[in-house]
Amino acid sequence: MFRPSPAARRGLIALILAGFALTGCEEAPKPPAEPATPAPKEALQLSETRFEALQGWTQDRVSDAIPAFRRSCARLAAVPADRALGTPALPMTAGDWVESCAALRSIRDGDEAAARAFFQSRFTPFRASDSGNTDGLFTGYFEAELTGSRRPSARFATPLYARPDDLVSVDLGNFDAELKGRTLAGRVEKGNLVPYPERREIEAGMLAGKGLELVWVDDPVDAFLLQVQGSGRVLLEDGTALRVGFAGHNGRAYQSIGRTLIDRGALTADQAGWDGIRGWLSRNPGQQAELFAQNPRFVFFRKVEGEGPVGAEGVVLTAGRSLAVDRRYIPLRLPVWLETTWPGGTDRRLDRLMVAQDTGGAIRGPVRGDFFWGTGDAALAEAGRMRSRGSYVLLVPNPAAVRVRAALPAS
Repeated sequence: MFRPSPAARRGLIALILAGFALTGCEEAPKPPAEPATPAPKEALQLSETRFEALQGWTQDRVSDAIPAFRRSCARLAAVPADRALGTPALPMTAGDWVESCAALRSIRDGDEAAARAFFQSRFTPFRASDSGNTDGLFTGYFEAELTGSRRPSARFATPLYARPDDLVSVDLGNFDAELKGRTLAGRVEKGNLVPYPERREIEAGMLAGKGLELVWVDDPVDAFLLQVQGSGRVLLEDGTALRVGFAGHNGRAYQSIGRTLIDRGALTADQAGWDGIRGWLSRNPGQQAELFAQNPRFVFFRKVEGEGPVGAEGVVLTAGRSLAVDRRYIPLRLPVWLETTWPGGTDRRLDRLMVAQDTGGAIRGPVRGDFFWGTGDAALAEAGRMRSRGSYVLLVPNPAAVRVRAALPAS
């Protein structure tokens, strides 16, 4: 039986990837999706530093990050100690977290001195760079709030769809270890995996009448925004609320409609936040469907019981403390010291301890993050205009830091 070499196998998978997008909170506006390749061109490089060197470390209330980190530790409780949870540059196992998670139990919420001592004694800070460049882009996202109904009507005419049964996701890491964390999506036709239909076809009614409608909402712009964010709350006519979360997408590459409007000269870069996009749509209602179709990606949802929203790590996100990262480089649950500025192009510092608890289709690269602002209009106001340059420092649990330090090039 013919067995292709590893190099040939990666080449075949690369050809498959060329027709699909990688899965993954998404923000607005996003840069165009990077081409899907089996080996990213970026390289996470680390350099050990000191807590005293972190900009703003003594000004932040690091105790406010403890509740978020508790959620990550609770998630780890059932994971075997020898399970690998790291990345090539940050190899670690679940066992590397045992001591820090155990020590966390003795820290009371709001105890600033204990929280600061905990992080400084249990973790080692490493500054991250992309092949030596520590500068990166930090955007924001939020949990949208929509108005909806369990039944369609003239007012509530835009459905949110559940994931179709024929949507197939493939974990490429099962075929090649170098592709761990990469997936593609499509559907099977005559024994072949083919791309799933684009947004244009789905919004034209391809899924109508198949029982996939979770709820109907009153504003197609809000529905589009919900797909970009990946999760939200729908306030229903009967006074109840339905929380929905990301259940998958059609595998198509994400295209920012903000970027499309910039490229067309309809908006300038500083106007292309959600307020600017919504304003343009209100002035050009006849072009709404055509603009939305420029983003072929379509997101499907599931009902979320209890608290939310839930990030890629499987824990409830914490407003102002949860960060979406590129998990090819940054392990989930890792504390991250963020050094950037507040949204709106100001010089006001935003130096804060975050926890990597989510991912995103447009969050690509070793120094790239998406800041979770919370729920509702106030969170939207910050998230929609956040495009801040900055850097971050990764707080690695000490047992794993020994291996990371040993792998660093000699200075």
